[in-house]
Amino acid sequence: MRQAVIALGSNLGDRAELLRAALADLQASDGIEVLGASPVVVTRPVGGPEGQPDFLNAVLKVQTTLGPFELLRTCQRIEDAHDRVREVQWGPRTLDVDIIDFGGLSMDEPTLTLPHPRARERAFVLVPWSMIDPDATLAGEPVRELAQRAPDLPGIAPRSYPLLTDTAAPGPSDVELP
Repeated sequence: MRQAVIALGSNLGDRAELLRAALADLQASDGIEVLGASPVVVTRPVGGPEGQPDFLNAVLKVQTTLGPFELLRTCQRIEDAHDRVREVQWGPRTLDVDIIDFGGLSMDEPTLTLPHPRARERAFVLVPWSMIDPDATLAGEPVRELAQRAPDLPGIAPRSYPLLTDTAAPGPSDVELP
């Protein structure tokens, strides 16, 4: 079994419900056990077309018997099941389910690069990851420190709400951002 880190994001439709549905789909998938889910954070879009709605983002820590490509296919099936359209790079989307880290594995293949090639510079991944695993490292560097240096850190709203409840609603947070 390997541990993996998966990032969820949505900026179209019922964003909170889409994240909860992705979590449920992962929990129901063979070979995947969700060990933890970060609070949801509200973030401004990074890259892509101007005028996109804000994203809701969260990070999951999972344990899996799947290999990295099997996990990727599972993530893509979940995206497709929730009407993910891939027309514009970094464009608006109903759901993003990305593998960020897979047990520290380093690989660069045409369909999968691990760790995620832009994770080191994306606070919308690093901040929620550090919330569920304050001691996490990415390629040998503390995730919390990487989050503090991420260029998009100012785009993360100082609010969050839990992913694992049915009554999740945006509001003030007692979560300290890095």
